[in-house]
Amino acid sequence: MRVSLPDTAGRLADHVMRGNPVEPRPLGPDPARVVFSAAHVVADPFADADPSGPPALDWEATLAFRRYLADLGLGIAEAMDTAQRGMGLDWPGALELIRRTRSELPDALVFNGCGTDQLEPADARGPDDVRRAYLEQVDAVQKVGGRVILMASRALARVARGPDDYISVYDGVLDACERPVILHWLGEMFDPALAGYWGADSFGPAMETALEAISRNAVKIDGIKISLLDKEKEIAMRRRLPSGVRMYTGDDFNYPELIQGDGEGHSDALLGIFDPLAAAVGGAVGRLGDGDAEGFRAILDPTVPLARLIFRAPTMHYKTGVVFLAWLNGHQDHFVMPGGAQAMRPLPYFVDCFKMADANGLLRDPEMAVARMRRLLGIYGVG
Repeated sequence: MRVSLPDTAGRLADHVMRGNPVEPRPLGPDPARVVFSAAHVVADPFADADPSGPPALDWEATLAFRRYLADLGLGIAEAMDTAQRGMGLDWPGALELIRRTRSELPDALVFNGCGTDQLEPADARGPDDVRRAYLEQVDAVQKVGGRVILMASRALARVARGPDDYISVYDGVLDACERPVILHWLGEMFDPALAGYWGADSFGPAMETALEAISRNAVKIDGIKISLLDKEKEIAMRRRLPSGVRMYTGDDFNYPELIQGDGEGHSDALLGIFDPLAAAVGGAVGRLGDGDAEGFRAILDPTVPLARLIFRAPTMHYKTGVVFLAWLNGHQDHFVMPGGAQAMRPLPYFVDCFKMADANGLLRDPEMAVARMRRLLGIYGVG
């Protein structure tokens, strides 16, 4: 099968499809690594909703994708940045998503994003306002029986005067958590409003503050995900975590090496890239559990160039690539995103995503993917 694809000058050339989709293999019981996929949401393209306001979601398609992840044995990181949290999905929408996923998949491994996004950063007067906002969300999630991921707070980044304010807020919020939570340190490449998080502009001092918050509350913490796209920083912090506290890699550039680990430890996974890679994850981690590290790397290493493309700068728009591949794979009937985010990447990006997904066997129905790619090209006047 061939499809004519344009280069950056608009010149067409035939791309010969590989046409060899990955055979999905569910993650088995007691896997070698704890694995979460941060999951995207599906917009309702028929709703009369202003793109600048709260999004209208296609709940059936959104929940169907979560069933797909759960059937593959993956944990679900719900209502986080991959779901356009803070970039289209507001707190009321996030809470409804959390409630529906909890009802749909009561036995699945699901942790849910709790932040302070109901509080406009400019309206925060000080750390106490941030703490109250966190506690409101934690309470709402725990009332529906949900597990918690404490997301980084734009409001806290704005009002904190130094590391002590971070420690104080996290102490107070973690004290209210009924079961161990996952902390999320999201880097400024994902959200510029989080620059200087943990009260420092450089990694070393910021890590020390984060480690202090963890050590003071280790019984309340399942693990921490750091999304800094720097494997050396993740490894340095991983080696200093208290016993029993997991490092969840959020490094969508270096995940195979970090998940495999070294003689001093490994990272578990909580990754946005595992949304489009879901079909390949179970087989890879299964090989790792069988002691076949080479087989694990043989599956995941070739996907890294695709991940680096999807998450290229400006990194905050990686969701566009994630949803594009979900559309190509039939997980939704359209390529429309909350807030019109489907327009946040240029055509050559989509062409390269298509080619790399095909090369990695990540297009589960190549004929459908080709038909949909041609439809997209037609919008751009190619055909």
